[in-house]
Amino acid sequence: MATVVTEKLSRLFINVQQVPQLLAPLSPSTVSSSEVPKVFWKPYIHAGYRPVRQTWRYYFSTLFQQHNEAINVWTHLVAALILLLRFQQLSQRAKSEFWHYSFFFMDYVGVAIYQYGSALSHYYYTIEPSWHEKIKGFYMPMAVLLAWLSCAGSCYAKYRYHQSARLLSRLCQELPSGLAYVLDISPVVHRIFTAPPSERADPALLYHKCQVLFFLIGAFFFSHPYPEKWFPGKCHFFGQSHQIFHVCLVLCTLAQIEAVVLDYESRRQIYSALQGDLAHNFSALCLFTVTCCVLTAACMARKVRNTLGFKEE
Repeated sequence: MATVVTEKLSRLFINVQQVPQLLAPLSPSTVSSSEVPKVFWKPYIHAGYRPVRQTWRYYFSTLFQQHNEAINVWTHLVAALILLLRFQQLSQRAKSEFWHYSFFFMDYVGVAIYQYGSALSHYYYTIEPSWHEKIKGFYMPMAVLLAWLSCAGSCYAKYRYHQSARLLSRLCQELPSGLAYVLDISPVVHRIFTAPPSERADPALLYHKCQVLFFLIGAFFFSHPYPEKWFPGKCHFFGQSHQIFHVCLVLCTLAQIEAVVLDYESRRQIYSALQGDLAHNFSALCLFTVTCCVLTAACMARKVRNTLGFKEE
C-alpha cells in the first residue's frame, strides 16, 4: 500500500511541462510489456508515448528546474561543499607526519606495480621470438625482484635520508628503477632495432618509439631540476621539473597502451605460440609482487610510527 501511495504522489509532483521532453511519440501497437519498466509510464505509453534516453546535459539542467527532487539534490550539493571547505580548513592545521610518509610509501607501491605491468605486457605481447629465447629463463623473476627493490629502495630513502644525504637517497631510488627499466624495455628496444624493413611502418613500432622517447625525457627532468635552476623562485607553482616529468610519464603511458593494444590485435599468432598457457603463472607473480611491496611499505610505515613515537617521548 505504501509503495502504491508513493508512486501516485510522485506523479503529482512531476512538472507537466517536462513530459514532452521525456517522452517521444510511439505507436501503441509497438509497445510490449517488456518496454514498460515502471508503473508511472503506463498511462503515457498507452497514450502513444515512450521514455527516451537523455544526455548528461539534460540531467544537469534539472538542477535548475522545479521538480519534487530539486531541494533534495541541492541539500546534498550544499552539504558536500560545506564538508569540502571544512576539510580544507582542517588540512591546514591537522597534518600528520606519519601519514605524510605513509602516502609516499603507497605511491612507491603503485610505481612498483606499474613496473611489473610494463614488464609483463612487453614480455607477453611485444617480444620477438629470438629475444624471448634468450631471456625467458630470468626475465619475469628479475622483473619481480627489481620492482620490489624499486619500492623498497624508495621507501627506505624516504624514511632514512634527508636533504643532507641527497646522493644516497637518489641512489636508493633511481638505481633499482633504472635497472628495472633497462630490463622491462629490452623487448621493445630489441624489436625496434631488429625490425625488418617490411615491418618498420607498423604503427605499434611508432608508439613504442614514442613511449621510449617520452620516458627518457621524463627521466631527465626527474633527475635534474630544470627549468627552476634557470628561474630561481619562479617555478614553485607552475613549470617545475617534476611537473614536466609527470606530463612526460602520462604521454609515455598513453603511447605504451596504444602500442600494446596494437600488438595484442596483430601479433596473436606470435605471442600465443610463445607464451602458451602461462597466464595463470603471470597472475600469480603479479599477486606475489603486490603482496611483497605492500608488506614492505607497511613495515616501513611501522618504523616511521615507532620513530615518531620515540621522538614524542
